[in-house]
Amino acid sequence: MDDAARRAVEITPAASTRQRIIDITTTGRRTGLPRRIEIFFYHVAGRTYLCSGTVDRPSWYVNLVAEPAFTFHLKHGVRVDLHATARPVTDEPERRAVLSEIVADLNQPANPGHLAQPVDLEDWVGRSRLVEVTFLD
Repeated sequence: MDDAARRAVEITPAASTRQRIIDITTTGRRTGLPRRIEIFFYHVAGRTYLCSGTVDRPSWYVNLVAEPAFTFHLKHGVRVDLHATARPVTDEPERRAVLSEIVADLNQPANPGHLAQPVDLEDWVGRSRLVEVTFLD
């Protein structure tokens, strides 16, 4: 990964909504076809995450559980396609630690998403889908 892409991925809580929006391309679990969607990403403790909020069974998540390899498309400022793999974060203490940071980020005055504040940590720990991204480039 080049320096410009690395800087774009290593966002801070001060990052704008636009800086947090990417596309990902997963492989459809039933069709085997590429599926591209727009999603927010988060950077916590030096790691990159995708999170669904409290949406039940988002298709991107079930696709990544079935086939962890995907493409992470940076599209604002830096335009680059990064090959990556996803690891579902299911361990409750790990989820709580990561989601505590994400929820704190979402509850800042300049909320980077479109969510009503305050975002409830317990709801997110119990219902969100969370994956850690590992870049292969």
